[in-house]
Amino acid sequence: MTAILSWNIQCGLGCDGVHDLARIARVARTIGEADVLCFQEVTRNDAALAGGADQAAALEALFPGYQAFFGAGLDRSGGTNGARRQFGNLILSRLPVLQVFRHLLPHPAEGGIKHMQRQAIEVVVETRGGPLRVVTTHLEYFSAGHRNAQIEHLRALQAEAAENEARPSRPDSSPYDPIPRPGSLVLCGDLNLLPGDAQYHQLFRPPLIDAWRHVRGGEPHPPTTGLFDRRQWPMGGHCRDYFAVTADVARRAAAIEADLATDASDHQPVRLELREQA
Repeated sequence: MTAILSWNIQCGLGCDGVHDLARIARVARTIGEADVLCFQEVTRNDAALAGGADQAAALEALFPGYQAFFGAGLDRSGGTNGARRQFGNLILSRLPVLQVFRHLLPHPAEGGIKHMQRQAIEVVVETRGGPLRVVTTHLEYFSAGHRNAQIEHLRALQAEAAENEARPSRPDSSPYDPIPRPGSLVLCGDLNLLPGDAQYHQLFRPPLIDAWRHVRGGEPHPPTTGLFDRRQWPMGGHCRDYFAVTADVARRAAAIEADLATDASDHQPVRLELREQA
């Protein structure tokens, strides 16, 4: 099996008001072993967030045997001890990582609301079933227009990867040496979509499949947000966190589950298991 966990960890801030990355690591292990961990809302060296900690380095230390790959949506001066002040997404992998891509997502001009630059980080991991692209992201919360543009960009990146796999470049020596980047995709994260709304259908149309619905059929999506934190989410528990997969990956999907017991963040972790072969 290949297991992938996705979780918006809110910079390690639990519903008790305490930042605790060691708790995040414990919970992530409790739900089951994962070969790839995808965390959203990870901060580095920002005095206003989590005491200025370098959370990417701290999480890498908490998961020995994993390599860390950070994707900064925000990369600014003025960090603690002269370091860069960053905020974004982190992937930890104990599988071999063949290559890494960092994609800035569209950030259209829109006045009168809060919004920030968003990012998706992509790794190509070597599984026993062959190379697999894993992408994690956190789409804009405050702007439907931003989410529309970001969804279309993610779909365009998938189309580009599939087309390049079908029509590969002529290989040569480095940096033109051929490194796998398959069309096979697992996209996960806090997508700030509600099940069944217009943007849900915008994302989940061919070639992308909702892994929860593929595996669980008509079972409702789990409440991955606001289950315990009613201050930020007075509407209570609802789903914003998803796995989107291509059809070949869907055929390998063996299980998907959410941990609905932890209050270590305002979101719940979700874990996908893939068979090595369909």
